[in-house]
Amino acid sequence: MKKPQTLSLQEQLLQSGLASDAKAKQVKTDKRKQSKLQRSQGIEIVDELKINLEQTRLQQAERDRELNLLRKQTEEKKALLAQIKQIVTLNRIEQDVNGVLYQFNHLNKVKTVYVSENVRLALISGRIGIICVDNQYEMVPAEIARKIVSRDAESVVLLNENSQEVHATEDPYAAYQIPDDLIW
Repeated sequence: MKKPQTLSLQEQLLQSGLASDAKAKQVKTDKRKQSKLQRSQGIEIVDELKINLEQTRLQQAERDRELNLLRKQTEEKKALLAQIKQIVTLNRIEQDVNGVLYQFNHLNKVKTVYVSENVRLALISGRIGIICVDNQYEMVPAEIARKIVSRDAESVVLLNENSQEVHATEDPYAAYQIPDDLIW
């Protein structure tokens, strides 16, 4: 059995008709001249193909870094939202279907929840906050709402300030109470 011959790329191109003998000889001559110049004079010949390949490789590496950073940020955001959802699930205050209507503003729209009278007063005084998780509104104690604010402020829809903390000493309207417990 005869071993199959392996042909060089140049020979394969010549056989397939993609290159001519004259062009092959010219490329060989140019390559020999370049190597001779490099050896004798120490002149380094710039290979544009190598430079282009290196630039392409660097650009691809930069794109990969940017994509990895974006992927990492989205994963961190998902993990943060999962943490918030778990915190809300563990500490939520149930809505009272037979309770009074409490209305609040979220994204320039009036939203409503049904709560008991005690929960409504706690919402007004700032002891309870409203959180938006998975497009649902949940009520949690104010301490939990503040923890959620430190993680993601966009999740907290309503967290009134405590009435004692709101009064300023230089407020000209301090003597007038603002009725924020109106039922619409």
